[in-house]
Amino acid sequence: MTLTIDTSFFDDQLQSLTELRHHFHRHPELGFKEHATSARVCEELERLDIPYEQGLGGTGVVATIKGLAADNGRRIGLRADMDALPIQEASDHAHASEVPGIMHACGHDGHTTMLIGAARYLARHRDFSGIVYLVFQPAEEGLGGGREMVKDGLFERYPMDAIYGLHNWPALPRGQVAIRPGPIMAATDRLDICVRGKGGHGGVNPHLSIDPVRMAGALIQALHSVVSRDADPLSPAALSLCGIKGGELDGFAIIPDEVRLSGTVRTLDLATQDRIADAIARTCDGVAATYGGQIEVDHQRIFPATINHPEATQHVIDTAREVLGESALEQEVAPSLGGEDFAFMLEQCPGAYFFLGSADTPDTPPLHNARYDFNDAIIPTGSQLLVAIALEGLAKAS
Repeated sequence: MTLTIDTSFFDDQLQSLTELRHHFHRHPELGFKEHATSARVCEELERLDIPYEQGLGGTGVVATIKGLAADNGRRIGLRADMDALPIQEASDHAHASEVPGIMHACGHDGHTTMLIGAARYLARHRDFSGIVYLVFQPAEEGLGGGREMVKDGLFERYPMDAIYGLHNWPALPRGQVAIRPGPIMAATDRLDICVRGKGGHGGVNPHLSIDPVRMAGALIQALHSVVSRDADPLSPAALSLCGIKGGELDGFAIIPDEVRLSGTVRTLDLATQDRIADAIARTCDGVAATYGGQIEVDHQRIFPATINHPEATQHVIDTAREVLGESALEQEVAPSLGGEDFAFMLEQCPGAYFFLGSADTPDTPPLHNARYDFNDAIIPTGSQLLVAIALEGLAKAS
């Protein structure tokens, strides 16, 4: 490595950082409501004498760590997300969520903790040139906190040569690093569909109604064939209808006026995203015309695909190889069809997003599961990687 990093520092900090992670886990907050989480992050930064700005993008925090060596003009950003999910925790560990119906089921408590671990190291070891920006982002879970930070002037206020983020990944063994250039996470679309007909009596005169339940049934079948016939089979995509509401189960003979559907589309490239959107609109129009009703589609493009920049990707690979060794690298990882609003940051600034394995056993609960818990054993690894990525990135101009 270009720089020498005191790796023992992170092991020495593990107990303290684990206690901090457990604090975040016990007190989860939903997107744009991370007031206590943000305040605790700021307390840590104040204790470390690191200047920061609070309130960017709502509840976001950006900290600035300047090296004491002559400034070389380089600026590197490190990002962590802070929000939790609306899930009732099913775990029985001592640090389980104390907030009914909300839990850290995606490990953002761990991401925030690892970035604070990096802050602790950088605050104590300032013998570097340039500036490291620590970006604590709100509302990643479907609400677009990353977009809001960008709209709030993140990169105008804090110009960066590159920005990096990681996500713990229970599908990989603990300590394994996986990254790829190009798309690594999918564009995330939301579908809200209203199928409108004409209600009536399901026994006496069903022929006088326009049955939205029948239309919805046909539409579900038709839309679930879109990916197989309207998308390039060499470009991964998914279309899933995940919710349906219409009529009353007690009103077993009452044909309702409307049925509502909700779902999602995931794609890795804009051409496929556009092609599937056209197919959805065409299919809805066709089913409505066939059955004599109306179908309205609200197709929202929530997140773009998370696309890693080649040079930044190689930087993560080189750094991980030096920090963890060749055996810890997984460069052939398949992209995930999960969504990630770090995409908005990568649209504005070069950078890369990577996975850090967190599984100790094959049956480790997955992300967004009520029994999921972040693996504290990867805190030193994640913090060390973030520090090394930042310092090596700053040193590139030296």
